[in-house]
Order: sequence, then C-alpha cells, then structure tokens
Amino acid sequence: MSTLDGTVAAPDTASSSPLPLASRQDGTYPRPQLVRARWADLDGTWSFRNDGDDPAWRAGFPDARDIVVPFPPESVASGIDEPGFHPVVWYARTITRSDLDAAGHGEAAPRLVLHFGAVDYRARFWIDGRFIGEHEGGHTPFSFDVTEALAGAPDAEHTLVVRAEDDPHDVTQPRGKQDWHEDPHAIWYRRTTGIWQTVWLEAVPTVSIASLRWTNVDHQTVRLTVRTAGAPTGGERLRVVARWDERDEHLATVESVLPRHADEFDVVVPVARQTNGQAEDELHWTPETPRLVDATVTLLPADASDPIDVVASYFGVRTVGTDGGAFLLNGRRYDVRSVLNQGYWPESHIAAPSREALRREVELIKELGFNAARNHQKIEDPRFLYWADRLGILVWGEAPGAYAFSPRAVQRLVREWMDAVERDASHPSIVTWVPANESWGVQHIATDPAQQAYARALADVTRALDPTRPVISNDGWEHVGSDIITVHDYEGDGPRLAATYADEAARTALVEGIGPADRRILVGGAVDHGQPVMLTEFGGVNYQPGVQRDDGWGYTTAADGDDWIARITALYDAIRASSFLAGSCYTQLTDTMQETNGLLNADRTPKVPIEQIRRAVTGR
Repeated sequence: MSTLDGTVAAPDTASSSPLPLASRQDGTYPRPQLVRARWADLDGTWSFRNDGDDPAWRAGFPDARDIVVPFPPESVASGIDEPGFHPVVWYARTITRSDLDAAGHGEAAPRLVLHFGAVDYRARFWIDGRFIGEHEGGHTPFSFDVTEALAGAPDAEHTLVVRAEDDPHDVTQPRGKQDWHEDPHAIWYRRTTGIWQTVWLEAVPTVSIASLRWTNVDHQTVRLTVRTAGAPTGGERLRVVARWDERDEHLATVESVLPRHADEFDVVVPVARQTNGQAEDELHWTPETPRLVDATVTLLPADASDPIDVVASYFGVRTVGTDGGAFLLNGRRYDVRSVLNQGYWPESHIAAPSREALRREVELIKELGFNAARNHQKIEDPRFLYWADRLGILVWGEAPGAYAFSPRAVQRLVREWMDAVERDASHPSIVTWVPANESWGVQHIATDPAQQAYARALADVTRALDPTRPVISNDGWEHVGSDIITVHDYEGDGPRLAATYADEAARTALVEGIGPADRRILVGGAVDHGQPVMLTEFGGVNYQPGVQRDDGWGYTTAADGDDWIARITALYDAIRASSFLAGSCYTQLTDTMQETNGLLNADRTPKVPIEQIRRAVTGR
C-alpha cells in the first residue's frame, strides 16, 4: 500500500478515516487531483515476452523473462535493454490478496478498478484468460472494472496479462519524438513500447466519484464538475458536499443535489474571499506564489448523512489569457521565460526513472531561472504536473504528433488529444494548449485546404473542451488560427536575432512574411489580430564538456564553456531588447541522445555552474 504525507479531517458528513492532503502529497499517487486514502501500486517485476501472438499466453507464460514496469523494454531500467523494434510484446503479473487489501477492497469499497497510466500504443488485457478490455492511444490513462474477474476464494491468485502492439513504422500513430528508424537520427530518439506509466489497483464503492474537473470561470469564481460511476439502488438521489481550504483557512463549503439519473453535473461557486479586489492576489496561483486550495468532495444520499464516497483534491485560483500583444496571468502582463523539456532520460526513455525525478525536473527548471516549461511532443506523467502546480512553473501542454495526414491519423490524434485535455484541464500550471508542432502530420498545410481545415478544427475542438486557455494551432510557423503567434528561429548570432525581433516594423515583416525556417507564419486565411508573439524555439547551442559523442550536434557549436555562456547570453540579450516579444522558450533543458544542445547534461548535471546559466537566462 502507498501512503501520502499529511492528512485532513473528513468533513462533518464523512467518516472519521483520514484522507490525504491532496496539495501536500509525496509525489507517488498516480492521479494527483482525485485521491483516495488507499491504492495498490502494481509497478515492479513482471513477466515479459517479446514475441508474436500465442493464444495460450493470455493465461500467463512461465518461460518469460523479468521486466521492471513501468520502464519500456528498449530501456536499461527495464532490465530488458533491447533498443530495437518491438512490434508486439506481452506482460504478465500475479494479483494477490495483499494487492486487494492494499487497494482498500472490502464491504465499503467492493468494486475493483484497474488503472494504466499509459501503454504505447494499442493494448489488450486478460485476467485468468478472461478478456477484460482493450485500449488504443499511447499517452493517456484508462481503466477497467475488474471486480468480477478478480472474484473467487479469499486467498486466490489471479494472472493479469497484457498484450501491447506498437508498430514502429506506422506513422499515423501519435508518436512524438519516437524514431521510425531502428537507430535514432536527427531530432528523433529511441522508441518507448508498451507500459511506461504506473499500473495500479483501486477499490471504490458501488457508486463512486469517477472524476473531478476544476475550472476558473474568472478571478473569483470556480466551477467544479463531478462525474460519478455506478447507479444508486432504487433510483436514490445523490448529493455532493465540497469543502475548500487554503492552508488553515476555510474558504467555502458547497452542497448540491444531483439531478435524478444524472452522472455528471456542475457546481459554480464564488470564492467569497476574492470579492475584495485589494486582497485577491493573496490567493492567486503564480509561479512565484504557487498557492493551492485543498478540497474534500463527499458523495452522499440526498436525504442521509452517511457518506458513500470521499475523495481529496486541489485546485489553483488563477486566470490566463491574451490582450494587447501580451500574455496575461491573473489579468496582468506576464513574461513567459520557458525551456523546451523533452522529458527523456537515458536510462528509462520517456518514462521517468523514479517518482523523485519528476520533482527534480521541476526544481531544476526553476533553479535555471525559468518560470515555464514546454513539454515537447509528450503528454507528461500527471505527477510532473503535480510538482509544477505545487512548486510553481507554467506548462505548455503539447500533443505528440503523427507524421502522416490521413483519416486514420486524424481520428487517432483527435481522440487521444481530447483525452489528454480532459485529463489535465484542472492543473493550474497548464496555461496553453499545443495540439500541433511545426506542421508535423500536416506537412502541406501552406497550400492544402484539407490540412488547414484539420489544424483549424483541432485548435477549435481544444477551445470547445477548454475555453479558458490560449491555443496554438501549429507551434513554430504556418498558423491557421492561434491565440499566440509562435516562431521557431535558430539563428545563432545575437545581433542578427535582435534585428529580427527589434520593434513593431520587424514584427510586421515577420508575421506577414516568410519566417526564419523559410515558412510563412500565417497561412489559410489566418489574420494578425495583434496576438502576442513568442519565440518558442531558439538557441540549441551544442557544447559537450565531458565525453564527446561522435554524433552529438546542436544548431550552433561552442568552443568551450565560456563561449557557450557568451552565446546564450547574447541570444537572451536579443530577446530582452525586443519591443514586442511576449515570451520565449530555449532549446533545450537537457542533452537528449545525439542532441547535445541542452543546458544540462543528460544526467541532469549542469554543464557550467548553474548560477552562470541562470544569469544568462534572466539577465541578473
């Protein structure tokens, strides 16, 4: 059983058992904004087969090798360490009585839900040879009710089997930076096949809280959307009580009766404390003051006080937007100083090597002087977002791209992206959505009306799902309808970069003309409405202070550490001199395989003293 640091007393209508304090977790809970007191972590040693189909394996396979989940078989951390192609892989694990006990299974929580954080790309699942479900999409979570499959004698053991299929040559799959060549080349890295985020088991009541979503309607109003699972007996009506606290201060308690037969409903509540405009900043979430509001949400019968389900959550009070060429945080201009984060580790690939590593990643971003991260071509582990919320950085949420344009590619990316937005929309750290990057999957968007329509529709469906955040239709160039105009420019000379972004005349020439990569900035009838302009990829200066990689590269190359810092400083001086840039994003946080253009080495150690890097980034 995994436990969390800190507890809060349940509300008056709840049982006396303690709940975790959601904003003060230890970073292990895999679903940070819907927390129960108990869960069973199924990560660890599983059985593994790297083979084609064999129906007998659905009930287990005794001659398999060991793999450490959730690390992909291509990685050293998995114990398999086979970086070649893995079109089909099989996993098996025994689920025991102790797993059910750790999950909190019992009379009050009789239903068992099996969760997978992410499995790349298409997967099918069996328990004791009985098919329990399937899922497609390599970056988003899913779950199955496995109550009946795990029924039996109290001490019975059950075999869970997973078959994962990940065609390395299928470029209609949203794959991000995973290479279709056997060996990494250019800007692409080794693949991640199969399970790469936590597998866990949870016991829930017959009627339970399935999901929560927090939305900042404005600076003083928050909407809570509650979704339930399971039907109450006899058509019994349900009510929800939500209590909000910030540190030791009680902010609000709201109660609402669910409409009959409804499994989803909204509660919109003003935060009374925020009506005093002179004091509203005291509660606002920002990177400098990452204040989180804890919430306890209780599900009860409409006419009784005994709780059916109780969960802990948290949210941040903050708004984001754009106006007058600026990015706005809580209604005020905010300079976005971001770094490109590949979320890739040499020993474990896109799976973090440990839960502590996710916290350390956020800490390093802040120590380097950044207030934001662009999670590049990856839907990151929710626990990274938890630390971004708690420690305070802005995050740009980005879809991993496919490389083809076809009906199948469109369907796959839209479905997975919608799931990602739904998963992450409650995190205050996420301030911008990026469903496409550099025309990946829409390579002819400049001239093809169908590709323009797709990119425009993808941006619009993102706004429909979440109208509270800016959306970038195609990061870098060839925008068809973006709330922020973003540009990628790897010019290595500081004065030349300064000239491109100097003043309003330079802005007009840039936005209305051909951009730095010989791509138009606006296409498909897109119009410059005075949106903020950001330089969202630049830099990428190669410097290898230790062992030299023969294939290491960057967009420019420094002779030594002093030259490297001087080049980075000159680029940032150019950005600081611009009269119109609303933000920037340096490429990149760490060296990643053959890309030796990070501020940190691949092992997360700084290439020069971290104070020097921070001074170059911040100018102070």
